[in-house]
Amino acid sequence: MLFDKIKIVEAKSIKDYLQIETLADVIWREHYIPIVGKPQIDYMLEKFQSVKPISEQIEKGFAYFIIHFEGVSVGYIAIKKETDALFLSKIYVLSTHRGKKIGKVAMAFVEDKAKQYKLNKIRLTVNINNTNSIKAYEKLGFLNIGSLVADIGNGFVMDDYEMVKQIP
Repeated sequence: MLFDKIKIVEAKSIKDYLQIETLADVIWREHYIPIVGKPQIDYMLEKFQSVKPISEQIEKGFAYFIIHFEGVSVGYIAIKKETDALFLSKIYVLSTHRGKKIGKVAMAFVEDKAKQYKLNKIRLTVNINNTNSIKAYEKLGFLNIGSLVADIGNGFVMDDYEMVKQIP
């Protein structure tokens, strides 16, 4: 029954990218301002999660998907096929819809994509202070393989852990 309520649809139009931009604005401000601060979130939303950069990422091989729950857009996913892994760039669900197994269904979707691409692992990065997400990824079988610090411009860095999950 849960799968009847959740649909994951590939983003293919400017309208879809605008929907993702709107979701990102809500989710990121709520979740990440306490972790990295408002100035960095303002910068990152404009640089990475507005229509133009989403379009550019898709041109470079990323695929974005909108997660719908009971017909309402509640989150999104971004992935990219790499040589030896599927990179899970983004997986976000509105806080009002967490605890409904949406994230679990979304992760199963990502695992299925990895299998379709004939890849046996998924990798992601997560902010080192994002403890709840780190715990959730660990429960899903991801292992922390080390830290990564990336300069993203404007005096900001992304201070992340890289996590990997093997796909059977």
